[in-house]
Amino acid sequence: MAGDLFGGDASTEREGAPIGPVPLAERLRPRTLADVVGQEHLTGPEGAIGRMVAAGQLSSIILWGPPGTGKTTIARLLAEAVGMRFAPLSAVFSGVADLRQAFADAERMAAAGKRTLLFVDEIHRFNRAQQDGFLPYVERGTVVLVGATTENPSFALNAALLSRAQVLVLDRLGEAALGTLIERAEVEVGQRLPVTDGARAALIASADGDGRFLLNQVETLFSVTIEDPLDPVELAQFLHRRMPVYDKDRDGHYNLISAFHKALRGSDPQAALYWLARMLVAGEEPLYVLRRITRFASEDIGLADPQALVQCLAAKDAYQFLGSPEGELAIVQACLYCATAPKSNAAYAAQKAAWAAARETGSLAPPANILNAPTKLMKDLGYGAGYSYDHDAPDGFSGDNYWPDDMAPATFYRPVDRGFEKRIAERIAWWDERRRVKE
Repeated sequence: MAGDLFGGDASTEREGAPIGPVPLAERLRPRTLADVVGQEHLTGPEGAIGRMVAAGQLSSIILWGPPGTGKTTIARLLAEAVGMRFAPLSAVFSGVADLRQAFADAERMAAAGKRTLLFVDEIHRFNRAQQDGFLPYVERGTVVLVGATTENPSFALNAALLSRAQVLVLDRLGEAALGTLIERAEVEVGQRLPVTDGARAALIASADGDGRFLLNQVETLFSVTIEDPLDPVELAQFLHRRMPVYDKDRDGHYNLISAFHKALRGSDPQAALYWLARMLVAGEEPLYVLRRITRFASEDIGLADPQALVQCLAAKDAYQFLGSPEGELAIVQACLYCATAPKSNAAYAAQKAAWAAARETGSLAPPANILNAPTKLMKDLGYGAGYSYDHDAPDGFSGDNYWPDDMAPATFYRPVDRGFEKRIAERIAWWDERRRVKE
């Protein structure tokens, strides 16, 4: 059964002889809980798992965390640490017959004096009735249930099952933990990863906290001969080759739409109207042109004049209602409105910057105070604690932090000093000043 593999020098004979070349991640499978990286808050001496092992007594638990963070590995090592039989199941591939067999095997082993840790991967995939089927065996102690899930247990699991199991939250692996995995891989292979320091950091960032994915990428790099260390750009090209662009060979079409867009951006309504006429007279689809104007309204005008987008959508409705040629006048009106509106690409630039930040930071969690807590479990985990309701604050502004704990606040949207955005800039400056005063 596939698992989460983080560090260590494990034997590959635990689950039978390997059929072919043993994957790097498998060779690095941990042998003890101390080898597991990134989950010290659980596996350390003061963590819930560490205390269970020290006492030699396990209770049923649900391991909740992102992919590749060690759920399967921790379950297997837990069983070994307290001398229990490890019985793995996957809810994706198992049905009622498999569950019955697992419980029957556990009862036979219990009669022989051997307790069973039943590990159920993707436990949220079992339906409510199947989840209820665990209850009598858990209550009688026939099995100690360890379930693994990437879904919120509050919504994915029965309340009855949750009441009999402790939910333990695994963190996405941070930079230090992922760096440790690379170092262990280098020791295992006997050579340094053929990348520069910058590419090494980029490789870690691309894993998005998933140790299994990272080790697969590392194995790919080790599988080929690389003469000179790859820099970040070369690494991206090597691991994610781009498909060649398909050219439809319609240069005239794209040249005219480019000229039209540039005339709109340059606030030349006469030239914009000329290129619009050139396209429509030549038989271009009117709604295609209008789609381009609508895109322009957001990309090159944005909140400098919020009515530009409204005008474009109204022109679409008018054209679809009137048809050609009467409806083309509405397209002309949208064209002239956009050409003469104040310009700003602040929304466009903000989107690109925010998207880039989202890719770089991966799956950083929101701060707990701004998370809803509709269930007791989520409240116990601190969701919603300390949230300030802005409408109750002076001036309707609390100044709270809404950024992930591991990310500094960033500025993506920078309104220009033109049109309606001038007022928006003043408003943002007012809020920023109050945040500084609060700090």
